[in-house]
Amino acid sequence: MNYKRRVLLLISCVLYFMLLEYHFRDEVEELRLSDWFNPRKRPDVVTTTDWLAPVIWEGTFNRQVLEEYYGRQNLTIGLAVLATGRIADQYLELFIQSASKHFMTGYRVIFYIMVDAFYRLPNLEPGPLQTVQVLNIRGHDADDFHLMRMKNLAVHIVGHIQDEVDFLFSMMANRVFQNDFGVETLGTSVAQLHAWWYFKNTENLPYERRPGSAACIPLGQGDFYYDGTVIGGTPLEILNFIKEYLDGIMRDKENGLNSTYERHLNKYFFIHKPTKLLSPEYSWDTVLWPPAQVWLVKAARCLERAF
Repeated sequence: MNYKRRVLLLISCVLYFMLLEYHFRDEVEELRLSDWFNPRKRPDVVTTTDWLAPVIWEGTFNRQVLEEYYGRQNLTIGLAVLATGRIADQYLELFIQSASKHFMTGYRVIFYIMVDAFYRLPNLEPGPLQTVQVLNIRGHDADDFHLMRMKNLAVHIVGHIQDEVDFLFSMMANRVFQNDFGVETLGTSVAQLHAWWYFKNTENLPYERRPGSAACIPLGQGDFYYDGTVIGGTPLEILNFIKEYLDGIMRDKENGLNSTYERHLNKYFFIHKPTKLLSPEYSWDTVLWPPAQVWLVKAARCLERAF
């Protein structure tokens, strides 16, 4: 073997072992569920789904491990909210104030505020690492708030949000953050368990049962009932949900049906199982007295309903 061939072989071997080392180093650094999630600490509640997705309750996660991991990821997290009319007037200022204090503290956050009139905007004072983007609403679906919310969110995800954030949450403005809503909630596809229905028998959950509807979950089927006011995940996963929701709305209209946004959301998660579920602690309703299973309310809906 001549000298040049030996040198090339040596270089190839060195590169191979460097790539091998890099591969295994990445595997070691990848965060495993067992590194931060301990379902045995909450035997009083459901902590793992049949498809092995974690259900995040206070006490089940190790925040220090999560902070160390996500602190190295250079993340940007988005929080989108549609605030129109009376909702903006009554809730938006408190929503932003509380989110600035409790939502993903220590990480870069972009608040996407979708409004129908700039004069409705309160005085906004984002905290460190936080920025605010005020977005115009395109078109009006006054008779269907959630349809307007999802249509506009899709436009902005395609237009710029997908290039600006790693994870995105969309929430209703009629809530106040009360404790840390942190990186334990991050996931590819994040669903919020409904406070009203979590402690109910699954046979009584208000799914769409009409066979002709695109939102139909047949009788005898279904697992959890999800809260339509909160959805999270990667921007592309949320965009995929919006596409299927809009397609479902169109199919229902063609069949003379009109199911709710929340029922379409539940149908979507029935077929496309979420990778992470948030306990009712993350979207509690203040008209309900918290049961013993709710240790710490992260965010709560305000008493008065505006829609």
